[in-house]
Amino acid sequence: MTEGKRVVLGVTGGIAVYKAAELTRTLVKRGVSVKVIMTGHAREFVSPLTFQVLSGNPVFSDMFSQEHYDMNHISLAEYGNVMVVAPATANIIGKMAAGIADDLLSTVFLAAKAPVVVCPAMNDNMYTHPIVQENILKLKKHGVRFVAPGYGELACKTEGVGRLADIADIVEAVESAWTDKDLRGERILVTAGPTREPFDPVRFITNYSSGKMGYALAVMAARRGSEVILVSGPSSLPVPPGIDFIPVVSAMEMRDAVMARLAGTTAIIKAAAVADYRPAVLSESKIKKKKGPLTLNLERNPDIIAEIGARKGNRVLVGFAMESEDLVENARAKLFGKNMDLIVANDLHQAGAGFQGDTNIIKILDPQGGVEEVPLMDKMDIANRILDRVKILTNAKRS
Repeated sequence: MTEGKRVVLGVTGGIAVYKAAELTRTLVKRGVSVKVIMTGHAREFVSPLTFQVLSGNPVFSDMFSQEHYDMNHISLAEYGNVMVVAPATANIIGKMAAGIADDLLSTVFLAAKAPVVVCPAMNDNMYTHPIVQENILKLKKHGVRFVAPGYGELACKTEGVGRLADIADIVEAVESAWTDKDLRGERILVTAGPTREPFDPVRFITNYSSGKMGYALAVMAARRGSEVILVSGPSSLPVPPGIDFIPVVSAMEMRDAVMARLAGTTAIIKAAAVADYRPAVLSESKIKKKKGPLTLNLERNPDIIAEIGARKGNRVLVGFAMESEDLVENARAKLFGKNMDLIVANDLHQAGAGFQGDTNIIKILDPQGGVEEVPLMDKMDIANRILDRVKILTNAKRS
């Protein structure tokens, strides 16, 4: 998804310039070609050679240099799939909002047709100043995307809002900017991760799910323009930006969270590995170790996807089936038994598929008997393949 993409990165003067170097390195590692424009003030903080080495491309600063292009401001403006300004000072934000073009970066901005992502970084008093906020609002009205700064210790040794956003959040904004918004108007609910079923205050029953597949679905659905609700069991993954995140622990909590949010959804993707059983009794104190075996009595958890299937109406319902044998047969039985529109099946014994990894190998089954085989690929790419099918189904249900 990032391989072969191109970014024009504008770097302005501020202590956060060093983070722009990290951003350059991160994008290049993901297969993105980066060309950097540095303002004169930015060059006071970091040498252009740093960005040249990290990007593998010349660094541009001089409005009138013709060493690399016939017309730098036009060629650079046409180069990027996305233009990013990080860090963005109050000065460059003001010039962009006023349409001033007195250096290479501000001129490239005015000539750019690609999406623009601006990442402010400055003192909190400057960031919260009404004029700066008016300039940001004006640029947003013209389609410029902003990645809000974070709260923390600033270069002036005070605490406040003004730190450059995390690199991961900026990269996500870049990838979202160049992604077609073909799911705009959808409201997709995704479940992810494991559930935990406690039997005393310190121990619980769970499974190996990391949540990676569900989180990938949530991220890609948001990038493609959908409103996204992510109901997640315990996971170490960062919360994806721009979504409605609902953390839960047990299967009962997940069931309640999902059913409370069904209204208004156009699709539900149940990627969570929900425990089928829970301990019948929860001990109020830690169960002490004794001689002999420990017996736990288990009772059934609610079948969340079957409950959704019984009342899904015009919604699209997608489930998952991880099996160790008879993959297609078992998955197809779940597909029909729980009134799903699609089921995504994988074999936990296949190398590269299953829990915790970054890749997956799946089969997508539909009620018409179709089986789409998707070979080994990154879970983000797998998510896109699943969402392609969801898009077809939501469009068909509307028509």
